[in-house]
Parts: sequence; structure tokens; C-alpha cells
Amino acid sequence: MDRLANKVALVTGAATGIGLATSRRFIEEGAHVLMTDIDTQAGEAAAKDLGAKARFLAQDVSKEEDWQRAMAAAAEETAGLDILVNNAGILAIGDHQTIEDTDLAHWQAIQKVNVEGVFLGCQAAVKAMKGRGGSIVNISSVAAIIGTPTLAAYGASKAAVRQLTKPVAIHCANKDYGIRCNSVHPDPVRTNMGDELMGMYGGNVDQGWDAIPGRVPLKTPAEPVDIANCILFLASDEARHVTGSELVVDGGMTAI
Repeated sequence: MDRLANKVALVTGAATGIGLATSRRFIEEGAHVLMTDIDTQAGEAAAKDLGAKARFLAQDVSKEEDWQRAMAAAAEETAGLDILVNNAGILAIGDHQTIEDTDLAHWQAIQKVNVEGVFLGCQAAVKAMKGRGGSIVNISSVAAIIGTPTLAAYGASKAAVRQLTKPVAIHCANKDYGIRCNSVHPDPVRTNMGDELMGMYGGNVDQGWDAIPGRVPLKTPAEPVDIANCILFLASDEARHVTGSELVVDGGMTAI
């Protein structure tokens, strides 16, 4: 299929999970994908598995110089960047994240990757896409919409991503840049981070997933491809009139 025929995409956090599933769907729809991640070994293996239209670059999204390298790499053998998926993120660096037991170092570590990384990505993409147009998709979370008392730092970071998306979208619209910017808000997804989240609730990952039917009306956890398909829509020209929006992909969780 060709929903993204000849488009160039950069997907962060692409070695596993949602980022990998998104890279795969983009390539299936005709895109060339620059996959980035801090996990070089897994990223290189994933890109090799996806074939000639995939390329891997090591990137720490919290470092401005890494964004400069990534943008240069995306434009190296192409006409320029068409799509950015700000997917890289972390859940926690400790077992607890309530307002009482989250120390400043923990808080700052989460914000550095989840917020500053997305800020730098949006800034770099706008610079690269001006004059040609494009789509920025920021991966947020249902934690940006509902209260998450045991994930205070993470929830705050994803709420910041949700809010940052909107001024980026309106700025680009006002400037007639042809750049759209939207956010995606998944519920827990069967990924390594999803397992980490389940482990934070009592320490038993399988029991955590088994409890999902009691929290999600559709009674099943999301798979990475479920989120990737929604990202694909926002990245494609099918969403040409969609900007500044939030696409909630949560099995009905936030509708309760």
C-alpha cells in the first residue's frame, strides 16, 4: 500500500514497542524510516529486520546535538523530512512516584526525556519542515488526561506533551508552514514499558495484565500495532485537516 509513499519519517524510541510497530507500518505504507533509540544493539537489529527502507541512528532525545545529527541524517539521502514521531519516553527510574516519595532527581529525569525530548524534537522538525510541510505526532498517554497518583512525574510529563502539541500546531498554522502537530494517548500497551508499569502495581506483571479487563471497557490491553495504526493515520494525508488534536486510544478507559 502507499499511504506514505516516498515520505521520509523519523521515529524516536524505535528499537522496540510502539516505535518499532510504527516504523514497520510506515514502511508497509511506502515510507523511508530513520529509526532512532538509545539502545543501539536492538535498534540496529530492528532496522536490519525491516529492510532497505529502514535506517538506524543512535540518539538521546534529551540532547540537542543528537537532534541536529538526526535531522542531518534524515535529509542526507532524501529531499527532506516529512514526518516526525516523538515516541521515545521513560516511565520511571524508581519503584514509587507519588507526590510524597518522588524526589527532585527522579522528577527531573522523567521531564528531561519525556518533555524536553519532545520539545527539542518539535523545534527541530519545524525548522526542517518549513516550506515543505509535514506531520508531527507526539506520543502522550491517558495519564495526561486522568489523575495518576502513583505516577505523578510521568503523568505530569505526558500532560506537558499534550499541551505542547497545541501551541506547536497553532503556531505552524498561523505561519502557513503546512505542518500539522497532534498527540496520541494510549492506555497501557503490551510493551516493555507496559510490563514495567504492571510490575509497579504489586510486582507481578502477569497479574497486572490480568486486571486490565476491570479497568478497560474493551477488556483487552492494547498491542503496539493498535497505536501504530492511529499514528499512521495522523502522519498520512488522510489527516490533512487534523491539527492540535489528541487521539485517545484507550479501549474506553477515559470514558468511564
